[in-house]
Amino acid sequence: MQDFKEKFEIFLKNGKKFTCLNNQTIFDAAKTSGISLEHSCLAARCRSYIVKIKEGSAIDKNFDYVLSLEDKENNYTLSCNAIPTSDLILDLEDLGECKNFEKNIVPAKIESIYKLNDTVIKVIIRLSPNSNFSYNSGQYVNITKGQIKRSYSIANAYQENGSLTFLIKKYENGLMSNYWFEEARINDWLRIEGPIGSFLLRETEIENILFLATGTGVAPIKAMLEKISESEKHLSKKYWVFIGARHQKDLFLNTNEYNVISNLKYIPVLSRGSEDWKGERGYVQEIVIKYNIPLTNAQVYACGSNDMIESAKKLLIENGLNNKNFFSDAFLATN
Repeated sequence: MQDFKEKFEIFLKNGKKFTCLNNQTIFDAAKTSGISLEHSCLAARCRSYIVKIKEGSAIDKNFDYVLSLEDKENNYTLSCNAIPTSDLILDLEDLGECKNFEKNIVPAKIESIYKLNDTVIKVIIRLSPNSNFSYNSGQYVNITKGQIKRSYSIANAYQENGSLTFLIKKYENGLMSNYWFEEARINDWLRIEGPIGSFLLRETEIENILFLATGTGVAPIKAMLEKISESEKHLSKKYWVFIGARHQKDLFLNTNEYNVISNLKYIPVLSRGSEDWKGERGYVQEIVIKYNIPLTNAQVYACGSNDMIESAKKLLIENGLNNKNFFSDAFLATN
């Protein structure tokens, strides 16, 4: 029977707890209490961070686009969309010691625009000197031009000069795409809101670190690799970078930038491409299995289409990956 109370207690599996009002989502309540939970779009449109309710009940704030009937029958919910109707025990931990930067809105100016191929550009944006904007490699921001706002992952590690790099894909009839590919000019002013998301590197003793990306999903992976290059902690680990694309011209990662990471193996994968391509072909997640990496001692970071992420998660867990060692950020198109 539903408890008609003003607030409820939420318990996490690592012993932490917080209070949630009866009109508040689990995620918002955790944030109010200074506890950071996994999150991405915060719009009930991705499965990146679903959570299982071990005890208790909750209702959806809004209709969600991703949970199946089977998910709901097994007591899965989305922390950004679930409002408790009783005290809850969740099969979930917080982000622990990962540094949490406060989200804010700052002005920025376009410094350069490079065409990478017919549908992707690299844009470098410079923040104002007094913006005081920090972030974790892997996070994203909202960029606003006029009345249009879209989300983009930052493609470089933090730089003190306030430089942010983005890989931006052209979408047919996309409102923001029209700006980027037809109207954007050097020195245009934009608004940057962030940082957002919990797709970031975790401290771990695990030996094998795997990165999976498709298309411009390589952007946060690129930022993470830059961050790893700055630390000597990489010396004790093995890094595997699987990048999927349709054609060779769609591969945007220059691995020469990460030569300092001695144990890095880069595996580009094409789903199409010319006959003279000598590398791997197929789906990026299936190529991971081909390399016989000991997934029981692995941590995975995946970014790209929601279909790739869901397929990769299912396949890798079936082959030994611990569910809690799969981290992802799904790219969702907006118009």
